[in-house]
Amino acid sequence: MSGEKDQIEGRLKQAAGSLTGDEDLKTEGEAQEATGDIKDKVDDVADKINKKIDDLIN
Repeated sequence: MSGEKDQIEGRLKQAAGSLTGDEDLKTEGEAQEATGDIKDKVDDVADKINKKIDDLIN
């Protein structure tokens, strides 16, 4: 999934931010993880749409 990399990097940034007390890094990680979640959801919807189109054509 395309969002998995963003999710992992986001969690790592959150952890690093928590360990170092860097709230900006922690917030950046939260945003990056959310971006990964959204990418995954968009991919899921696209897959479902493509399947429906294939079902209609075949």
